[in-house]
Amino acid sequence: MPPRYPRDFRGHGPTPPDAQWPGGAKIAISVVLNYEEGGENSILHGDAASEAFLSDIAGAAPWPGQRHWNMESLYDYGARAGFWRLHRMFTAMAVPVTVYGVATALARNPEQVAAMQEAGWEIASHGLKWVDHRDMPEEVERAQIAEAIRLHTEVVGTPPQGWYTGRCSVNTVRLTAETGAFDWISDAYDDDLPYWLPVRDRDQLVIPYTLEANDMRFATAPGYVDGEQFLRYLKDSFDTLYAEGEEGAAKMFSIGLHCRLIGRPGKIAGLRRFLDYAKSHDGVWFARRIDIARHWAKIHPPHRFARPSRMEHEEFVARYGGIFEHSPWIASRVHALELGPAHDSAKGLHSALCRVFRSAGTAERLGVLRAHPDLAGKLAAARRLTPESTAEQSSAALDALTDGERAAFEALNTDYTAKHGFPFIIAVRDNTKDTILHAFQTRLANDTGTELQTACAQVERIAALRLKDLLP
Repeated sequence: MPPRYPRDFRGHGPTPPDAQWPGGAKIAISVVLNYEEGGENSILHGDAASEAFLSDIAGAAPWPGQRHWNMESLYDYGARAGFWRLHRMFTAMAVPVTVYGVATALARNPEQVAAMQEAGWEIASHGLKWVDHRDMPEEVERAQIAEAIRLHTEVVGTPPQGWYTGRCSVNTVRLTAETGAFDWISDAYDDDLPYWLPVRDRDQLVIPYTLEANDMRFATAPGYVDGEQFLRYLKDSFDTLYAEGEEGAAKMFSIGLHCRLIGRPGKIAGLRRFLDYAKSHDGVWFARRIDIARHWAKIHPPHRFARPSRMEHEEFVARYGGIFEHSPWIASRVHALELGPAHDSAKGLHSALCRVFRSAGTAERLGVLRAHPDLAGKLAAARRLTPESTAEQSSAALDALTDGERAAFEALNTDYTAKHGFPFIIAVRDNTKDTILHAFQTRLANDTGTELQTACAQVERIAALRLKDLLP
């Protein structure tokens, strides 16, 4: 298989699916509380150094081989005070929450876990430990995922239905999907709607998360200084997404929180004011991520199709070799390009096919033009057209001409080919019998250079229409 580009720049494309949120909601809001306190880097946890990420210590650095008392104390605040302040607020306001729970942190915080369960919050897995996975060998990360599931199940009483690592590796999404254990995973930030990710023989639902509507910006630069800045960002995001929902393009809005950050009095005030603001609107669905996952799986179940970028050469040419009339060499060369998810749509694959056609030599392009049949010509009469050409000519009633019309087409075909050296080509499906005849008569007078450009453009248009019948 030639090189394949893994990143997906297309996603849902220009017309995303209708979310159809329950009750006709214009927006779905997912409030996420990251519970990491007791799972962070610490020599107490067998790590080589102290934690240095996401705290109120500006410019913190790891302390190799030492406990960082101030860092530990800031994380402890999240468990001892911040969590309970948030718990009181969310339960009083009846806001459902999804917890990203680090398994070792959950094991060290039984009272908080009990409070989450009593509130009906979803407890998803946030990995075994709150550590960086980027340099972790694949087999080690796979083993840690398995242990996180085991420990989570032991502590919570039920296995996690969702997963988010956060400090992930390039392998994380694939490894978590391959377990088959999760209704959703969230190590992605690439959309405002859920989507299905094909991973081997199954489809994994991805619910994208956020690093910007996230209180981590209180601990990173550039970031929020006070709760009012956080409120303003959340409100602006909400207003934009709500307006889109009113226009029929409903989205979801993730809000990321941490007990030790937003749990501080001066920061939580902005969040509280935002929740009041969002709740003052009609058509707002506050949902746990598992609720969103179940809804999406019901309304938009996975739909698998043969993806061009994943086909072997023989299958690819067999399926797309006729897009350019009798010119399978174009599809053959396209298969050798750097294809990826962006080419698994009609427009994407059309782009790749046209690149090969345009970069071909003049003789090769003329060969493509000459491979096209005359319109309403002898091949059509003898029923020797390709299935694609037969359907196209039929769409403009070229298979039901009167004797006079047929004679006119035959004369035009003869004159045009004699003058330009290739048959008259037009995207029949864009036209009617009358507009085709008019274009035929008009273009016959053009010089051959102009007609070569016009014919090549029409060949590309025909290819685009044929691909729309086969791909999204």
